[in-house]
Amino acid sequence: MIITTTPSIEGYEIVEYLGIVAGEAVSGINMFRDLGASLRNVFGGRSAGYEEEMQNAREEVVSEMGERAERLGANAVVGVTLGYETFEGMIMTVASGTAVRIRRA
Repeated sequence: MIITTTPSIEGYEIVEYLGIVAGEAVSGINMFRDLGASLRNVFGGRSAGYEEEMQNAREEVVSEMGERAERLGANAVVGVTLGYETFEGMIMTVASGTAVRIRRA
């Protein structure tokens, strides 16, 4: 499965568009990571806890999106976008793109 943010894939042609696919995740941040992030807000620096959680969520939603595309018969997803939102200690992550069938050009 090829997953890309671009609308096309060099060396391949899109032979069929199968529809929009998405993956979603809502992740909680534990209070110790939240406390660490609050301290970094005051004193500066990066929050490894939040960064790790965002990375895990990104991998999860991209994988889920790819699985949904495969169920439609796709072998690629193009035009992928990622979105993040935080709300009351939760990180909401979504990946969406267009499931397509491709072949070598």
